[in-house]
Amino acid sequence: MRRHHRAAALTATVLASALFAAGCSSSSGGKKAEEGGGAASAGKASTPRMTVAMVTHAAPGDTFWDLIRKGAQAAAAKDNIKLVYSADPNAGNQASLVQNAIDQKVDGIALTAAKPDAMKAVTAKAKAAGIPVVGFNSGLDNWKQLGMLEYFGQDENIAGQAFGKRLSQLGAKHALCVIQEQGQVALEARCAGLKKGFKGQTENLYVNGTDMPSVKSTITAKLQKDHSIDQVVTLGAPFALTAVQSLGDAGSKAKVATFDLNKDLVNAVQAGKVEFAVDQQPYLQGYLAVDSLWLYKNNGNFSGGSTAPVLTGPAFIDKTNVDQIAKFAANGTR
Repeated sequence: MRRHHRAAALTATVLASALFAAGCSSSSGGKKAEEGGGAASAGKASTPRMTVAMVTHAAPGDTFWDLIRKGAQAAAAKDNIKLVYSADPNAGNQASLVQNAIDQKVDGIALTAAKPDAMKAVTAKAKAAGIPVVGFNSGLDNWKQLGMLEYFGQDENIAGQAFGKRLSQLGAKHALCVIQEQGQVALEARCAGLKKGFKGQTENLYVNGTDMPSVKSTITAKLQKDHSIDQVVTLGAPFALTAVQSLGDAGSKAKVATFDLNKDLVNAVQAGKVEFAVDQQPYLQGYLAVDSLWLYKNNGNFSGGSTAPVLTGPAFIDKTNVDQIAKFAANGTR
């Protein structure tokens, strides 16, 4: 069933791409809303110009979101969309950014619901204003209750279970799941899935994801205190690379595996410093989220029939296939 819905979404995207060749765009981000998706090369859609707001819970400096935005910008360039990107890791501030988009009367909103309760009121306001909202990346269990049109992302609990099963196959016995933001539903679901799928012992370690030196010292201290930990699981590429440093500082023989991918993480997998990564394809998430709003406005399409999500992961990246991904990671799109 999931493959069917995913295929439907990609078929719609391919249809749109066949009509209008892809262009290119760029923008820069931050806490305040900033415009992106400038004039594209020949082949841009001839449909009327529309404005899409993308509002995420990205923390400053988290390179994962660069991949999301690049995908969104590519779709915006192709579809003749003015893309306005904004982000704030504070749920209340993120809701205010969504309200700003509603006040600006945008044509569509692409939203991450890392803390769904904070998004209830503003998504209802968007619906009342006739503005379609699509979810992506976070909020898989809540997007329908929030009245979103469709959702693009990974089932984090299922991904966590698959992660745990792989660790069991590799012989791990005691896994430490490092969560960089307490209460963030996608991150909590990953560790919950890990616990369900892993045959060994698991425990969670909460760290301050906005302070990487603190992340490093907290992991180091935990490893020094408990020598039975033989596996560190991180929920983002930068945290995996930091965990590798913590292993050295602690003199630990534990291994590191992670969710999510970036260029440096690909290099770490190639070098054997990180066992594997689970890729949810953030570029694809950003692309589909924006492109879906164009398809809805111009052809009435909605993926999954507004009842099922479109899954973009999990895809395991390890030494057996990392070289195939490396060239795309080098371009900043994986």
